[in-house]
Amino acid sequence: MNCSGMLLNALQSIGFGVLVKRALQIIDRKIIWEGSFLRVLLLQYRDEKGEIRGWEAVERVNCSGIVVIIPVTKEGDLLLIRQFRPVLNNYVIEFPAGLNDRGETLLDAARRELIEETGYTSETFELMAEGPVSSGLSSEVLTVFLAREALPASPALREKYPIEETESIELVRTPLISAYETIMQYRGKGDAVDLKLYGFIELARKKING
Repeated sequence: MNCSGMLLNALQSIGFGVLVKRALQIIDRKIIWEGSFLRVLLLQYRDEKGEIRGWEAVERVNCSGIVVIIPVTKEGDLLLIRQFRPVLNNYVIEFPAGLNDRGETLLDAARRELIEETGYTSETFELMAEGPVSSGLSSEVLTVFLAREALPASPALREKYPIEETESIELVRTPLISAYETIMQYRGKGDAVDLKLYGFIELARKKING
């Protein structure tokens, strides 16, 4: 046994084993159920103490990313949407967003979703943020774009990218400076509010104001 191994054994023998950290590692991944859009997983991983533990998770099927678009018009208005979400049995105030499930780049998916869900388009998309949205449950990663100087899309573009027939969406246009007041009005009427709105609005303000 080499010196490092002897030292490790000595530490463990006198109760210092908890100081020795192992790299966490997924060791098994089973599909419990799979539908058209989602699958449920049972993960097994080895924790830092070497214990085998289980974790239930969800992931998207045939999806290589999710895009969120923060559209701001030349006049300084923010474009939100009011969308019925069956899971909540309620309307939700949120930013336009969607799945990258057509073999597109994330940027192309963002351009398409903006037209589909708002009827607007933009020539200027800027990457703002990227990261997991619910890391305790899902493998989803959001990519957030700021769409500057958004303007109504041409009839040809709207015909090419119509709203999906399964979606019920209303456009909400509000001055960026009073966005929170507008959101609270909808909340007061009983709509739910996507909590990501608040952080994304602040990111957009900082980006726009330099």
